[in-house]
Amino acid sequence: MAKQRARPKPARFHAKLKQIRLALGYLQNEMLRALGLAEKSNRSLISGFELGTKEPNLLVILKYAKLINLSVV
Repeated sequence: MAKQRARPKPARFHAKLKQIRLALGYLQNEMLRALGLAEKSNRSLISGFELGTKEPNLLVILKYAKLINLSVV
């Protein structure tokens, strides 16, 4: 069986997530709460998203969009 290649990551996606948080004026722990992730995770999750070492799942991406009133329909 052939080894699957990793899906390429969008080049500036992580920077956009940080830009959203800063535009909202949130600290990383405030962003966790706004996304409804505070009870499940710690601040390193947001840090990972913003550094590009972790990738948010689709549900989290939709929550980011909702925070900035971005329609995804």
